[in-house]
Amino acid sequence: MLIPCLACESRFRPDEYFSACSDYNRGLDLVSWTCPRCGNRDDLRVLPGELGFGYPHRGRFDVHDRVRVPGLRRQRGDLRLDISLDRASWHVPSRLRQVA
Repeated sequence: MLIPCLACESRFRPDEYFSACSDYNRGLDLVSWTCPRCGNRDDLRVLPGELGFGYPHRGRFDVHDRVRVPGLRRQRGDLRLDISLDRASWHVPSRLRQVA
């Protein structure tokens, strides 16, 4: 299974793809991802069996494009998102946001 970058169309093994996730925004339930090849930054939502790409809009995240990833699972924690596929797993930490 190879997962694409929607900007440059490079394809990545799941370990390389999910290791490039840098921040979990629990409030909007989205993950920040930076392409290891082109440097494009995407916001995405990890859903059961697929990735949802889109944009924050009016206080929520609107999914516009979906990429199927059969067997993909997720578990929300207070300070991270746990992603699993087959026997592999990745942990995406939440960045603590300061209240102004």
